[in-house]
Amino acid sequence: MLLTIVDDLRAPQTSEQQKDKSEGHGNDEMHGPREESGAEMHATGRLQAGFSVSDLISEFRALRASVLRLWGKCSAEVQQSDLDDITRFNEAIDQTAAESVTRYTASIGQAQDVFIGMLGHDLRNPLGAIHMSAQLLMQDAALGARQVKAASMIYNSGRQMGGLIGDLLDFTRTRLGKGIPVTCEQTDLAWLVRQAVDQASAYHPERSITLDATGDPAGQWDTARIGQVFSNLIGNAIKHGDPAAPIRIHVSGDAASVMASVNNMGAPIPAEELPHIFEPMHRAPSAGNGHPGSAGIGLGLYITQEIVHAHGGTVSVSSTLDAATTFTVVLPRRCPVR
Repeated sequence: MLLTIVDDLRAPQTSEQQKDKSEGHGNDEMHGPREESGAEMHATGRLQAGFSVSDLISEFRALRASVLRLWGKCSAEVQQSDLDDITRFNEAIDQTAAESVTRYTASIGQAQDVFIGMLGHDLRNPLGAIHMSAQLLMQDAALGARQVKAASMIYNSGRQMGGLIGDLLDFTRTRLGKGIPVTCEQTDLAWLVRQAVDQASAYHPERSITLDATGDPAGQWDTARIGQVFSNLIGNAIKHGDPAAPIRIHVSGDAASVMASVNNMGAPIPAEELPHIFEPMHRAPSAGNGHPGSAGIGLGLYITQEIVHAHGGTVSVSSTLDAATTFTVVLPRRCPVR
């Protein structure tokens, strides 16, 4: 790293390059693609050795102090050129530290994503056994009402856990740059939405959910993933909508695309929240309407957006006091070529 800094000090530097450095732009921006730097290799080695990011920064602070102290001892008089060199040295140290911290944090993030993905995958097998066992118990005629109710609670809790694990796996997949995988086939969007409505109505029989369709709702989509989209949107409407008001869903099609909207009455989403509604880990201030299992980890709308984008479509939201909250999904009739 010091040899790299020396080379940097010896190289001519324009005012524009100095401005770039002061704004945190490094060698990648100024000189194009390059090989892995000494600072990045240093970060990888320190991470493997168990150093924290604070330890990493402390090393650069100590390196800076040591060099400047030795520099001061070697110069009896301070010249303007010395001050210029010290300024450039500090810039180079800052840039090197930034490269090292960037590599360190990126490596930590990737390791966490891989760990979450492996953990979520490994949890699915025992959770599947719990889920299946609860189903068998619920169908056992020899059990009393109390035991069947307990089995039903286990089943519903397992279903909720399965959804959370699925969300974590999908989130990890997008973080690792793989995106949401889709397998498209000819299907009917109105039929897919009806399946999601029937499922939601079974778990929330007290809620009124209406569906109407116009035009041609046929197209090529991933049936499981699009079903997941509308399960998320309908579940979101149940959590945050007015329990006394119906949830209205409309599906329509034109020559190029099919559109579906999910509308629920209730308190509107605050205007400052709307730009962030599809961000991962973002949760609206509303605590929901007290439905069992309404708590989540703030990934449902993010994953909804990723699935729609994987189909080449768009999802948007509008929310006002008069028109309430409407999520609108627009899907091209054919999957994009990948």
